[in-house]
Amino acid sequence: MKLGYIEYMDCAHYLPGHPKCGTLHGHTYKVEIVIEGEKKNGMIMDFGDLKLVLKEVLAEYDHRSLNDFLDYPSVENIAEMLQAKLKNRLAFPFLLRVWEGEGKWCEIDSREG
Repeated sequence: MKLGYIEYMDCAHYLPGHPKCGTLHGHTYKVEIVIEGEKKNGMIMDFGDLKLVLKEVLAEYDHRSLNDFLDYPSVENIAEMLQAKLKNRLAFPFLLRVWEGEGKWCEIDSREG
């Protein structure tokens, strides 16, 4: 069974050497997490607990420049960074999708890598 939650963060970044994205600009990132597990006591995990974990991880980056954390903050590298932080906080396998604005996203599975 799967359970999901969506949260947002607003961040600035630039991609060094990129012809279009090489100057500082910002995005609203939609971060979607889907955990997988078995129900215990009627639920996989309380939504409030899942929300707290995701909000605490994203709070470190919200309204900041992602270049302070990554040399090349592409959506792929942002997804890997968030996955590593979330793996330490969740006891479930999860799928993470990071949307960079509308219609553009990267998806990563915690069971891979």
